Amino acid sequence: MANNEEIFKKVISHAKEYGFVFQSSEIYDGLSAVYDYGQNGVELKNNIKQYWWNAMVRYNENIVGIDSAIFMHPTIWKASGHVDAFNDPMIDNKDSKKRYRADVLVEDYVAKIEDKINKEVEKAAKRFGDSFNEQQFRETNQRVLENQKKIDEAKSRLYSALDANDLDAVKKLIGDLEIVCPVSGTRNWTEVRQFNLMFSTKIGSVSDDSSVIYLRPETAQGIFVNFLNVMKTGRMKIPFGIAQIGKAFRNEIVARQFIFRMREFEQMEMQFFVKPGTELEWFEYWKSERMKWHLSLGFSQDNYRFHDHEKLAHYANAAADIEFNFPIGFKELEGIHSRTDFDLNAHQNYSGKKLQYFDPELNESYVPYVVETSIGLDRTFLAILSHAYTEEKLEDGSERVVMKIPAVLAPVKLAILPLVAKDGLPEKARLIMDEMKMNFMCQYEEKDSIGRRYRRQDAIGTPYCITVDHQTLEDDTVTIRERDSMKQQRISVSALKSFNFNDTVTV
Repeated sequence: MANNEEIFKKVISHAKEYGFVFQSSEIYDGLSAVYDYGQNGVELKNNIKQYWWNAMVRYNENIVGIDSAIFMHPTIWKASGHVDAFNDPMIDNKDSKKRYRADVLVEDYVAKIEDKINKEVEKAAKRFGDSFNEQQFRETNQRVLENQKKIDEAKSRLYSALDANDLDAVKKLIGDLEIVCPVSGTRNWTEVRQFNLMFSTKIGSVSDDSSVIYLRPETAQGIFVNFLNVMKTGRMKIPFGIAQIGKAFRNEIVARQFIFRMREFEQMEMQFFVKPGTELEWFEYWKSERMKWHLSLGFSQDNYRFHDHEKLAHYANAAADIEFNFPIGFKELEGIHSRTDFDLNAHQNYSGKKLQYFDPELNESYVPYVVETSIGLDRTFLAILSHAYTEEKLEDGSERVVMKIPAVLAPVKLAILPLVAKDGLPEKARLIMDEMKMNFMCQYEEKDSIGRRYRRQDAIGTPYCITVDHQTLEDDTVTIRERDSMKQQRISVSALKSFNFNDTVTV
C-alpha cells in the first residue's frame, strides 16, 4: 500500500508540474477540496466529455442532451428528498481533531477483513494449484467463515442503524469494533451527528426565507424537471434517454484524496426512461454498455469491477457501481441505478403537473421508470491520469516519465518540432503546424535539444511527435515518433492528413 501511496503522491505532483491540476486560490494558500484545471488538464477534461457525449448522444438515436441551470426552484430539492435526507453521519476524533464519515469508518473496517479473506484465498490457490475450488474453500474454511461472520454482522448493524437514523447505535458499533482514528490511533470519539451536504445561498434582493435556494448537489433533477419539455419538443418515444454534463456542489465535510472527492465537481449523467416492468432488463443492459465504454479506453479489465449495492437508496430497486483500481484502492467511478418512478412521481405530486407518457401501443398513460448512469468526470480524469503515469528505465540506462493517456483523449495530439531553430526548419515546421492545427490540438516547440523536447511531450502524454529536419526540405518527408514505443517512421507531409492520430496507443 505504501508503494501505491507513493505513486499517488507522484501523480499529484506531476499533475501540478505539467499543468493538469492546480490547487484553487493557491496564492491565497488554497481552498480545501477545490481545484482548478490547468492548460493540459482542461484539454484532457474536454476530451473525456466529448468521448462520453459521443458514446451517449451521438451514437444513440433515442438519447438527446440538455444543459439545465445550476440554480433551481427550492421545492425541487424538497421533492427529491435532498432537503430532509441528504445527510452524512459524521464523527470527530478528540485527539487528532480529524472528522470522519462514521459509515465509511465501518466500511473501511469491513474492507480490511475482506482483504484478509482474499489473502487466505490467494494462499490456498497457490498451495492447491489447478485442483483449487475457491467457492468450496470460502464456504468451508474456518478462518474465512469467522471473518465473513464479522463482516455480515458489522454490515447488518450499520445498515439497520442508518435506516433507523439511530446515530447512537452507529457510535456503539464503532466502539464495539474497536475502530481507531487513522491519525491519532485512539478511540476517543465524539457523538455521531448528521450534516446536510447542500450549499445554500439567496436569490433576489429581499433577505427572507422564501429567497433561499441551493446549489444543486446533483445534475439528475435538472433532467427530471425537463422530462415533459424534452419529450414533447423532441417527439420522443419510450424508451429514450436524456443526457447532461454539468457542475454539482456538495459541502463534503471530509474531502480528501486530491480530486477524488471535491466540493465542486462535474458529473456526466444519463437518465433512461422506460416502460414499468422493463427497468431491470435495461439496468443490466446499461451495466454492460457502460463497462464496454470504460474498457474502450484501453485499460485492462483487471482495473475495473462491479460492486452491487446491498443497501439500496430509498428510490432504487437495483444499483451497482463500476469501481476502478485507483492508487488508493478500488473506488466508485460510475453508478448505474434503477430509480423506479420515484423522481417523476415526486415532482408530479409537488408541482401538480402530470409527468406521464402516453403509450400508443397500450393506449394508456403511465409515469415512466428510470435507469440512471452517472459518472464522475473528475474521477474519470483521475483514473486516466493515475493509470497513465509510468516511470520507465530505458535501454541506455536513462529514465523517463511518460503519461500513457489514450491517444483519443490526449491533451495534445501532435507536437511539431523543428530539429534545429535555423536553416529554414522553423518556417517549414510552422507551415505543417498551421495545416494540422485545424484538425488536432498541436503544440509547436523549438527550444532545447530534440531529446529534451521528446521527454517534455512524454510527460504531458502527447502520443505523436513530428520532427522536421534537413531531409524534410529535400524530399518533403518528416519523422513521426510514437510515444509509448518511441519508434519512428518517415512519411511524406502530404500523408499526414490521412494518418490516424486518434489510434489508441498501447496502454
